[in-house]
Amino acid sequence: MSLETTPLFHLKAVLQPSRRFTPSIPGLSSVHHRLIPFHLQVSVSQSFCAKKTIKPKETKIPAVLERGTAVTEKQSDPPVRIVTIVGAGSISPLKRAPWEEVMLHTAKRLKWVDEGYEMLVFTDDSYQSKDQTEILLKALSCADILLIVAITDQESVKWIETESKIVPNIVCFDSSPNLVNKLGGSYVQNENSGTLFAKAFGISLSKKASDSMDVEQTVSEAWKRHNSDDIRFCLLVIINAYIRPVPILKNLRSKGFSTLNCMVKNCGPQILNCLLDPDCRKALQCLNKCSPVDQKNNCLELDAKIPEKPFVPPMAKFRGEDLSHETAEDLFVGWLGSLDWSWRVVAGQNPAYDQFPCQYQLFYRGKAKDSFWYEPVFQVKTLEGKVVWRRRKYRVKRDKIPGTFYFSVLDNGVVSNERWTIVDVSDDFSWGLFHYNGAARVAGQAYTGAVLVSPDGAYPDEKESKRLASALEKCGIKEWELFTVDNCSCQDPPLGLPEGSSLHSAIDVKDQKWNST
Repeated sequence: MSLETTPLFHLKAVLQPSRRFTPSIPGLSSVHHRLIPFHLQVSVSQSFCAKKTIKPKETKIPAVLERGTAVTEKQSDPPVRIVTIVGAGSISPLKRAPWEEVMLHTAKRLKWVDEGYEMLVFTDDSYQSKDQTEILLKALSCADILLIVAITDQESVKWIETESKIVPNIVCFDSSPNLVNKLGGSYVQNENSGTLFAKAFGISLSKKASDSMDVEQTVSEAWKRHNSDDIRFCLLVIINAYIRPVPILKNLRSKGFSTLNCMVKNCGPQILNCLLDPDCRKALQCLNKCSPVDQKNNCLELDAKIPEKPFVPPMAKFRGEDLSHETAEDLFVGWLGSLDWSWRVVAGQNPAYDQFPCQYQLFYRGKAKDSFWYEPVFQVKTLEGKVVWRRRKYRVKRDKIPGTFYFSVLDNGVVSNERWTIVDVSDDFSWGLFHYNGAARVAGQAYTGAVLVSPDGAYPDEKESKRLASALEKCGIKEWELFTVDNCSCQDPPLGLPEGSSLHSAIDVKDQKWNST
């Protein structure tokens, strides 16, 4: 996954009271939440503070868990309460989406990980009433984490510094440099400009400070990538390090000497050959910066399941008729036959999977009875900067509901299983939206994503914007989360189908408009 670089936590703090703050509730727009009756706002605050979180002992949980046995039963997990304050009208680097909207969406996405993660979002509007300030004070009194984003107003900074002292974890992004961050109940002093957790390097490396180094590196790299997955990941890392274990993070670290012993036992000659080969050694050094995932022998004893959330329903009808399994498969087959491909990917939501250049999709029926296949063709850039084509082959099986499918693929020794949903396809086949939840079990990786497709790789016409927005909403995706695929230099893709393949069975796709694409 490529990393973008931007300054991480700009810490700040200048003070003066009397700012008012506006609460936002996930699921309501910024227009709607300002009209929430006061009694409802109070009930939200009371619910947020209904049970006091059990605070961890002085011994801190590692930033990334080393053993799955540390994960407690889900039923006994205490809630985690997060308060986020964003600058009113502040704009994020995510396609200039307002920070308030980004953080409200993050609050929803945290619920996909654990229903016990509760986040309230406030803006620092100065014109809000005293009653609304009381709601924020109530939320702060029981918060485990205070997240501050894009706060530069001096009155707001003063108010926050004065009223947030009780919160054990405070993290600041793109805010006044005087705001002081706190981790595990201890302030992290800001002696020099730089990232939030890098301040830990300016003090003596006590055991506590040393334990924060993993958090610093992980959160810093995630924040710099500027995408919704990594904003959520930042919060999960802090929860995991200072509040309670986060099960989905347990696969991000090796298990010690037994791991090395297993690797040498099963792959000794291959490891040696790799270290002696310049290209392989360079790739190994690159991979070493990523989470240590395993392949065939599963020396790391990893496991991952297909995420159950978000649950995305398939489209129920196509061209006015109930969607059947045959029609759903034909929607996947798409333009293949009229064109040399089924679809081209316009944009995708998952930063690790959906932004390879020049993505072509090939869906077709196989030679064997009831067999169905998916072959993505795409470009990758090597460490030397060369662009090469790659192609994968997925087996596709129908799920119970038409429009839902199970995909499986063997990729470099790792089996990935995915559940795909046809969210929507326009009647004229000018665009489609496919969603997926997947997992590579022995690699310990679970993931979600969606791809927006069209026959030529171009964005759908403006007249389709309302329907597209509705389809994205079904996936729990905002349009500003999508990464646009680079479709500029896509000469000579290795397309073509196996002999004996067949295409549509229920729909005849013909439109001369696209034949010269």
